[in-house]
Amino acid sequence: MQVITTTDALAEYCAKAATVPYVTVDTEFLRERTYFAKLCLVQVAMPGNTDENAVLIDPLAEGISLEPLYDLFRNEAVVKVFHAARQDLEIFCVDADVIPSPLFDTQVAAMVCGFGEQAGYETLVRKIAKAEVDKSSRFTDWSRRPLSQAQMKYALADVTHLRVVYEYLAAELEKSGRARWVAEEMAVLNDPDTYLVDPEKAWMRIKTRTTSPKFLAIVRELAKFRETYAQDRDVPRSRVFKDDALIELASTKPQNEQDLGRSRLLLREARRGDIAEGILAAIQTAQALPQEELPKPDKQRQQMQVNPALADLLRVLLKAKAEGEGVAQKLIATSAELDMIASGQRKLPSLSGWRGEVFGTDALLLCEGKVALMAKGNDVVTIRL
Repeated sequence: MQVITTTDALAEYCAKAATVPYVTVDTEFLRERTYFAKLCLVQVAMPGNTDENAVLIDPLAEGISLEPLYDLFRNEAVVKVFHAARQDLEIFCVDADVIPSPLFDTQVAAMVCGFGEQAGYETLVRKIAKAEVDKSSRFTDWSRRPLSQAQMKYALADVTHLRVVYEYLAAELEKSGRARWVAEEMAVLNDPDTYLVDPEKAWMRIKTRTTSPKFLAIVRELAKFRETYAQDRDVPRSRVFKDDALIELASTKPQNEQDLGRSRLLLREARRGDIAEGILAAIQTAQALPQEELPKPDKQRQQMQVNPALADLLRVLLKAKAEGEGVAQKLIATSAELDMIASGQRKLPSLSGWRGEVFGTDALLLCEGKVALMAKGNDVVTIRL
C-alpha cells in the first residue's frame, strides 16, 4: 500500500491521474471535538487494479502541500467520484476554497438507478462489485500515526471498490438517459453556500413553535453568537450550548449570571465567562432592536392551508411514479414539499427539471383536476379527465 507523504510524490501521482477519465476519492477525518473537520487522510484511486493506481495521501505529514491534489480537483477533464460526498467536499471547500469538478456522487446515482433511499456504500459494493467491506476500522482515531495495516486496508477499500460501482452506475445512467438527472443534483454540491454557515442566518436552522418577532429576534442573536463563537474557537456548536438551551434562553430572557444559573439546560461552563457574557449581550441586543429590525415570520408558511386529501393523493402519485421509474421517492420530493404543493405553492424543486418530468407535471394536473388516479392490477396509473 503506497502512502504519499511528500509534495513531490503527490505531484507525480496527480500528474498521472490527470491523464485518466476519472479518479475515485474518499477522506478520513475527525470532528468530534472541533467545529471544522480535521482532515487526516485522503484516498485516491485511478482506473485499473495495479498497486500504484490506488494511494493514501497523508495530509498530516510534515511539509506536505495538497496543492497538486487541488489542481487535480480543478481539472475539468477528470471526473472526481465520491460516495455521499457532502462532508468530504465541505472539508476541501473550507480548507482550500476548492470543490472538485466535474463531480459524480455514487449515492445520488444509486438513488436514481433504483437502489433505494440513500444506498450505503457497503450495500452497493456487495450488490455491484460482489465484494464485502470490512468496517471494523471505521471509528478509529485517524489522526494517530503510524496508521495500522487494518486502517490502511479499510481506507483503500473505500476507493478501490468505488471504481467498479462508478463504472456500473455511469453505464446504467447512460443506457437510461438519466445522466443529466445526476448532473442536476450535483449543482447543490458544487455550490460553496452549501458548506459555509453564515452566523447571520444560523437562526433559520432552529426549530421553534413560537413566531413572535421579539422571540425570534432573541433566537437570531443567540444563534449568531453561538455560531461565531464556535467558528472562532473551532469547537462544536453543541459545546457552546445546544438548541434546546437556546430556546429556553429565548423564553426566559436572563438578564445576569444569577439568572443564567437557574437554567435547566445550559451547560455549567456556559453560565460564566465568555459564553455567559455573549449570551447576555445577545439577549440585550435583541431586546433593544426597533420593530422594523425584528425578524419577519414566514407569513406564507403560516397561512399555508394544506388540503389533506390532495396531499394524500400526491403521496400516492409520488409512490407510483417513483416505483415506476425505479427512483427513490425522497430524491423526487419530500413530504413537506407535497404539503406545499397541496397548499398551492409552485416554486419548488419537485416541480422543475427532471423531477418535473417524472412527477411534477402530473402532480400539477392532479391538483387542477385534469388527471385522476386509478388502480390497474398492482399498479396505480394516471388517467386524463
